[in-house]
Amino acid sequence: MPHSDSPNLTAADLLKGDLQLTSPPAIYFELKKTIEDPYKSIIDAGEIINKDPALSIRLLKLVNSAFFGFPSRIVTISHAITLIGTQELQNLVLSTLIIDRFSMLPNGMLSMHDFWAMSLRSALTAKELAAHWDTNENDEAIFICGLLHEIGKLVFYRRIPELAREVGLLVESTNADEIETERSIIGFDHYETGAELAKLWKLPEIISETIALHAHPDSTGRYQTAAAIVRSANRIAKMAFFDTETDLSEAGISDEQLSNIIDKVHDQFEEIFNIFYPHR
Repeated sequence: MPHSDSPNLTAADLLKGDLQLTSPPAIYFELKKTIEDPYKSIIDAGEIINKDPALSIRLLKLVNSAFFGFPSRIVTISHAITLIGTQELQNLVLSTLIIDRFSMLPNGMLSMHDFWAMSLRSALTAKELAAHWDTNENDEAIFICGLLHEIGKLVFYRRIPELAREVGLLVESTNADEIETERSIIGFDHYETGAELAKLWKLPEIISETIALHAHPDSTGRYQTAAAIVRSANRIAKMAFFDTETDLSEAGISDEQLSNIIDKVHDQFEEIFNIFYPHR
């Protein structure tokens, strides 16, 4: 039964009446529309990015980082697009815009630095894991699924902070299962909420579906493999971050592969995190 403070509350209810939540990142959709227009070019797409100098600078930093490892320096957005492709560009833009938008929660409730650090570790790990799996999904899509899979938790802390804090304290003090505790106190979990947000913003289906499936490892469906990759990546990121043991049987990789993935993510992380999350 839901908590008495949240009678018949639904995930969709949390997304109403809050412009920051209900309005999708405009520049991402302008970019998407341009890329899908057969009469538009890479130069047109580059001009959209260049209208936002801060975004343009950060994207160029990312393209020149260890994330891609290109041998020579890239100085224009249009050149970057020819090298990384339009899908990767859209994912980087979306990642940057969402991290910016969800980085200003009041202190004391949830550390934004730690939240995005763990999310980025999960995303980098998911991208590496995807290369070892027999999956039809592209690595770029898996990266953003890993980055955004916990986004519903930020909606909780923004919209129902007291209930979110209550869940957090209970989980911390009793080691209770987080998802079951959320469902008991709030009536639904943060993965349902994150999936609802992704649908509201009309993000690619793989994002909303992998979020929705995160707490349902036994489900079947088109995106179950992608969800399993993100689930495993999250466990590996937590294991590396907190130096704890966890069940990684679902990951389907050898100990040597796991060690290599953890080392590679560690090498990439600091530089990329400072670009994605410049809030100090």
